Amino acid sequence: MPIVTSTEMFKKAYDGGYAIGAFNVNNMEIIQGITEAAKEVNSPLILQVSAGARKYAKHVYLMKLIEAAEEDTGLPICVHLDHGENFEICKSCIDGGFTSVMIDGSKHPFEENVAITAEVVKYAHDHGVVVEGELGRLAGIEDAVNVRPEDSSYTRPEEVEEFVARTGVDSLAIAIGTSHGAYKFKPGQKPQLRFDILEEVAKRLPGFPIVLHGASSVIPEYVDIINKNGGAMPDAIGVPEPMLRKAAQMAVCKINIDSDLRLAMTAGVRQTLMNSPAEFDPRKYLITGRDNIRELVKNKIVNVLGSDNKA
Repeated sequence: MPIVTSTEMFKKAYDGGYAIGAFNVNNMEIIQGITEAAKEVNSPLILQVSAGARKYAKHVYLMKLIEAAEEDTGLPICVHLDHGENFEICKSCIDGGFTSVMIDGSKHPFEENVAITAEVVKYAHDHGVVVEGELGRLAGIEDAVNVRPEDSSYTRPEEVEEFVARTGVDSLAIAIGTSHGAYKFKPGQKPQLRFDILEEVAKRLPGFPIVLHGASSVIPEYVDIINKNGGAMPDAIGVPEPMLRKAAQMAVCKINIDSDLRLAMTAGVRQTLMNSPAEFDPRKYLITGRDNIRELVKNKIVNVLGSDNKA
């Protein structure tokens, strides 16, 4: 099966009350762990690449690895640019074989966001590629995204219809209380998502796919391993998985997961090297991280996203 867009995935997900996992990839082991898990439970996938990942691994290497994963698994896989900051990077990814791009104009005023997004949509649609836009700003730090809490803002439901109509985007990322990175909430703060905003957006955009960024749950098991091995993440609190499952049963068709993958990989590597300090073969310590990712992704697909047996 060739690499696909997310159009059919999202239609089925919306109708079926589940979401597609959009997992950030940076290297071979991460791609293998994700796709092996999806193959085991027969789930469609979105593999997404940030600007930082392209800089680290190079576009061509990531594309070839994803193509190999598609050939190996036979799954429907969409390749998505995560947080494209301008037209140029979106164009580069479209020309380079991506089937979906996100143009993140959320830092700009509404009219400027509309103009930038519409420009990307026109080029993308002319090349058979779909586009994700964003309204509202998530706080947090992850790769090129760095938004202070005081600069974050919830999505305004009264703006979504005009934004979608004027830009022509195929999906919309909204801000309802998630945040980027592992430090989503302050110690003692109760994690809470604004389902009232999500519900209002869904009423205004019936049948339209909504996207949730910053949705890692920051698995305590991995945080504990990292802390025991010289780390310092005592205040890392993520989004509870039942909240994500509820969002997936509403209008959310795509849920982004990145920090959990990083934690799973890091915990595996650190645990292996702690147990075998003299180990210097990356095939030995990276495999543990890959195994962690496979189990993590399988749990997300089955227990959070609900996309198992939907490929």
